[in-house]
Amino acid sequence: QDGDLKFPLESVKKLKELMDGNRHISPRMMVPMATYSPCQEKNLPEEFQPVCKRQDAPLIFQRLGLAAEDDLCEICANAACAGCF
Repeated sequence: QDGDLKFPLESVKKLKELMDGNRHISPRMMVPMATYSPCQEKNLPEEFQPVCKRQDAPLIFQRLGLAAEDDLCEICANAACAGCF
């Protein structure tokens, strides 16, 4: 969950994989995550298409990517996760 937007955990994990796969090996070649948007990725889950129309899409994707790190959502350790209560 990010604000009023809710997404399935599996879709968020797929988003994280896409975002991680976009990173380049050289630090000088990396795209800053605050400006990166996976909207052009052909494998972007359909649930995220409405996010792509928003100006704050890169920030939303960044927060969702952070929420998916280390499977914290699955153990309810991340405040951005929902459905654990």
